[in-house]
Amino acid sequence: MIETFGIVYVLEAVDAMIKSSGVELIGYENVASGYISVLVEGDVSACRTAVEAGVLAVGRMGAQVYSSVVIPSPHPQIAPILSRYSLEGLA
Repeated sequence: MIETFGIVYVLEAVDAMIKSSGVELIGYENVASGYISVLVEGDVSACRTAVEAGVLAVGRMGAQVYSSVVIPSPHPQIAPILSRYSLEGLA
């Protein structure tokens, strides 16, 4: 996951994330006042590569990533939180 401020920066981040490795965009959330989080999934090494690429992409644009995390093997009880932000839930 990556959280940054503004749609332009988050789109740059998620584009870099998807292009850099075999991850899949699973969702996003407009957290508050322009802060946006994007969630991807894939194997652990791909997610690490993706998050690093996303952070670098935002930095190249002169913006800041406020937080990022890779959670290897998330606990099953996290699933309801992740599904709340899924792309399918937006339809």
